[in-house]
Amino acid sequence: MKEWRTLFHVAVFAAVLTGMGSSHDYGDALSKAIIFFEGQRSGFLPQDQRVSWRGNSGLSDGWNYNTDLTGGYYDAGDNVKFGFPMAFTTTMLAWSVLEFGDVMPPNELRNSLLAIRWATDYLLKTVSQPNRIFVQVGDPNSDHGCWERPEDMDTARTTYAIDAPNAASDVAGETAAALAASSMAFRSSDPGYSETLLRNAVTAFEFADNYRGAYSDNDNVKYNACPYYCDFDGYQDELLWGAAWLRRATQDDNFLDYIQSNGKTLGADDNINEFGWDNKHAGLNVLVSKEVIEGKIYSLESYKSSAESFICTLIPESPSSHIDYTPGGLVYRPGGSNLQHATSIAFLELVYANYLTHTSEAITCGNVYVSAQTLRQHAKRQVDYILGDNPMGLSYMVGYSNYYPQRIHHRASSLPSIKDHPQFIACKEGSIYYNSTNPNPNVLVGAIVGGPDENDDYLDDRADFRKSEPTTYINAPFVGVLAYFAANPNFIS
Repeated sequence: MKEWRTLFHVAVFAAVLTGMGSSHDYGDALSKAIIFFEGQRSGFLPQDQRVSWRGNSGLSDGWNYNTDLTGGYYDAGDNVKFGFPMAFTTTMLAWSVLEFGDVMPPNELRNSLLAIRWATDYLLKTVSQPNRIFVQVGDPNSDHGCWERPEDMDTARTTYAIDAPNAASDVAGETAAALAASSMAFRSSDPGYSETLLRNAVTAFEFADNYRGAYSDNDNVKYNACPYYCDFDGYQDELLWGAAWLRRATQDDNFLDYIQSNGKTLGADDNINEFGWDNKHAGLNVLVSKEVIEGKIYSLESYKSSAESFICTLIPESPSSHIDYTPGGLVYRPGGSNLQHATSIAFLELVYANYLTHTSEAITCGNVYVSAQTLRQHAKRQVDYILGDNPMGLSYMVGYSNYYPQRIHHRASSLPSIKDHPQFIACKEGSIYYNSTNPNPNVLVGAIVGGPDENDDYLDDRADFRKSEPTTYINAPFVGVLAYFAANPNFIS
């Protein structure tokens, strides 16, 4: 093992000498960031499936409730469908289209909408029964005990549901956000589907609001959602987030009243410097700021103030800066899958820059003046780092450039394709592939791995899942980010 790591370091050191500071093909990266989602698909794959080494999987999902829960996405390198991060992924894909779809190449806009629809078709199934939401399919404890292709799964495909009056405000609130945002994404191309999404978004939000609490506090879910996708930060942010997306989708003043009157009681001013699958505060504040900056609804000014406080923490020169960076300039937060922070922060910066551009406004962080241009420059540094302008000289997007991780923590990618090896590979029989030092046989194009450590170091090690595992919620905001830079390739940072 030491030998291949040494060779890997030699290769990437050579890349540093030749690749640092080089320009990037953001259009190519955009295409690859979107195609990644086809490699994560569960269910019956369509004829136009482009990730050809994948096959059908999870075709009995929902069996123990006698309902069809096929489809959707595996969240990362395993074979479980976790509703909480899947809904967030969907919201971010839809938000990417809403903010940057008008500058996407038409074929990539189409591919983005297909990626959204693969998720929303599934999410509609999860809220199809009155006073019930399906929050997860697959027993992660048995799944994680196997290294097995999704096409071969023989682990428990247990379905987990929350029935009223038990609470799932977090998953239901995020599902409402996902369906509402997606309804806007489909409004022009498929108005009937858009209306279906919006109607179900309202239903999901009512479930979230009427029965308040965290889904992972339910005994039938707790030991299977946790510790993977527990609600660590509370459910209140998802209530505000869902209401904010419904306000944007419907322009209904009832949702405006909700985010105005519930902001304090639901903690809109708490934890405002976080954004991801669990904590929506920074994204919520940026989203609602549009109502203030462009809609002149000054009763929501506190959300805009919180958004700008968050942005000031990102700017190293700001007196309120407190985000950590690696020596090479990457946003860094401990805990694994760090690139989720880099992609989501870059996304929020670009969205807020768009809002500022429409009004020629700027942000003042103490004595530091932050313009839309400043935010775009900061976002671009994160993008370029991920694509290879880093001390390793390594693209953290698989399949982009000539130097990228070869041994990602991903079952389907690391095991022989069902197309090449149709014979069943049982649970423990996959261990030889997990432990192998060979590159993964199937290149999961577009997958963005968890990324380097706080010192910019990365070992291409399948076992180090915190660094080598891709996730859907790392990629989803990056679709919007790459769409912006693909349309503005000459942006000077």
